[in-house]
Amino acid sequence: MRVEGDNMVPQRNETDEEVVLNTASFQQVQQQQKQKLVIGYALTSKKKKSFLQPKLEVLARKKGISFVSIDQDKPLSEQGPFDVVLHKLLGNEWHDVIEDYQQNHPEVTVLDPPGAIQRIYNRQSMLQGIADLNLAECDGMICVPKQMVVLKDTTSSADEVEEAGLKFPLVAKPLLVDGTAKSHQLFLAYDRLSLAELEPPLVLQEFVNHVVAAELPPKPLLERLVRELRSRLGLRLFNIDMIREHGSKDVFYVIDINYFPGKVWKDAGLRAGVHRFLHEPGANEA
Repeated sequence: MRVEGDNMVPQRNETDEEVVLNTASFQQVQQQQKQKLVIGYALTSKKKKSFLQPKLEVLARKKGISFVSIDQDKPLSEQGPFDVVLHKLLGNEWHDVIEDYQQNHPEVTVLDPPGAIQRIYNRQSMLQGIADLNLAECDGMICVPKQMVVLKDTTSSADEVEEAGLKFPLVAKPLLVDGTAKSHQLFLAYDRLSLAELEPPLVLQEFVNHVVAAELPPKPLLERLVRELRSRLGLRLFNIDMIREHGSKDVFYVIDINYFPGKVWKDAGLRAGVHRFLHEPGANEA
């Protein structure tokens, strides 16, 4: 086989019928083979900046993964084709767009279903069911703090706190997670007076005295918890805030669930990240 010229033009060998492939065409084939996965993304500018870091994009290209920005001013069905749609936008209009796209393109993996996301954007429903998880075969215990919702006047809610069996101090959090910094603010109410100063709607959680240093639960317990939560929540991109009860080696509390978080916080809470683009471990990995 013989190659001549600056442009690597294929030449036919006179002694046989073998043909040298054009180098440019061969490179195109190689590039097509590398492009295993196309991810269309619809993110806020803030989320795009925190998520699509240069190192991630370089690594993705090496793995044959390309990120393509979704134009929100054009019909989603007219864009692509995508293997995965990654999104984190609020609003009923966008949710309707995603749900319609899912129905018409079942072959595309959508991360994640809007209805499932909405569930953990409401702190009243966020932690429901965790205490009922079947983790008996694992070493350790997973709990959630006692909590109640205050929708109106916090002045009269002190009596309701006692009726609900909650004890001061209480951690107060905004009821809805709407992507703003305010929705992630925490307040500590030590007594009735401080409780009256808070602005509803909010969730009151009984404060759990916990270990300050972040500490992972045993790996089998954590993996089992993650699998159960993925199944119950119907989500793939989330993390959990966990603390270990002070004076105990194996009692852990889930205090928050965060959808598609932007970073790992350096605080007393443990954020056990769960970030997977596709299916269960080992399935269709790129």
